[in-house]
Amino acid sequence: MSFVEEFNRLASLRSPRIQAFQRYLEPGQDLESMAALAAAATRQHFGRTMRLFAPLYLSNECVNNCKYCGFSRDNPIFRTTLTVDQVETEARHLVEQGFRNILLVAGEHPKFVSNGYLEACVERLAGFVPSVSLEVGPMEAAEYRPIVQAGADGLVVYQETYDRATYDVLHTAGPKKNFDWRLECPERAYEAGFRRIGIGALLGLGDWRTETLALVAHCDYLLRHCWRSAITVSLPRLRPAAGEFEPTHPISDRDFTQLIFALRLTFPQVGLVLSTREPARLRDGLMPLGITMMSAGAKTEPGGYTGAGREMLHRTERGKQVPLISTEGEYATEQFAISDDRSPRDIACKLKSLGLDPVWKDWDQALSHQVVAA
Repeated sequence: MSFVEEFNRLASLRSPRIQAFQRYLEPGQDLESMAALAAAATRQHFGRTMRLFAPLYLSNECVNNCKYCGFSRDNPIFRTTLTVDQVETEARHLVEQGFRNILLVAGEHPKFVSNGYLEACVERLAGFVPSVSLEVGPMEAAEYRPIVQAGADGLVVYQETYDRATYDVLHTAGPKKNFDWRLECPERAYEAGFRRIGIGALLGLGDWRTETLALVAHCDYLLRHCWRSAITVSLPRLRPAAGEFEPTHPISDRDFTQLIFALRLTFPQVGLVLSTREPARLRDGLMPLGITMMSAGAKTEPGGYTGAGREMLHRTERGKQVPLISTEGEYATEQFAISDDRSPRDIACKLKSLGLDPVWKDWDQALSHQVVAA
């Protein structure tokens, strides 16, 4: 049985874990008490560490129409896809900043992100980046396996919204329209051998309590059925992007904070990820209270760190390339605007000031080779 079958019966399923999560979300909860409990649970299971990572965007080409995404096919934006050499240039820049954990991100386009491209990117980086993960369009398990063998250890796939009707309205064209195919993706990733699997919901598309209840059920299922892999959960809130989509169900900072505490108390052993979508003040406040992994100094466009790929820049309108007189002074369009624009070193210094240990590297591919050899 896949999670799709359990998800379809979610209304009648209320495990003890789900019931506990619902109680933590009840209005009127004492946030100070929850914060203390969340901090204690985090220290017990993760110590005082905070894993730092950086996203590296490979391509903003995409065949999907998603109303909330800056890369959406119909958006008139500047696009590019980095060559493998350019990906290495961006990665080496991040390594110079201290990162040893890089997340490769790309839109879904069979013309640009295919034919061994992802495998080649991972293989190139695996020699000097200890942890390489992916956030790309869903694939079959057989398609993931060569990428894992090339050195990728993690896969991130957000369902975006767990509401079928909302999902159908927001995804108007492209393979991403298949709700169940995306929902089963973490299980295919597990079958392919990824050591880390990240899931999440994009907050702002639907009622946040309903969304996160489904997310908790999904996490609970993966912990029971995909237990050999580490599970992480992310709750990105919508940020401004090309297309100017307005969130229909915004979530306040207070509710967002209560949600983080509720997740930590429900899943004390699960990694919780906080991105640069969130403002610096909020990120600083949540650092010691449940979060275990953060991005820093992020750029959300291909070539954002070094300017790589600008010579191949082009503009598309409704999925078709349009002629340009010049691209001088232009850059590839970002997926969304970040909120916390502090440098990686500034983030590391802030963590240390709070008594936390920034961790740039906690895994090495050599470890997996040793396990296999043994």
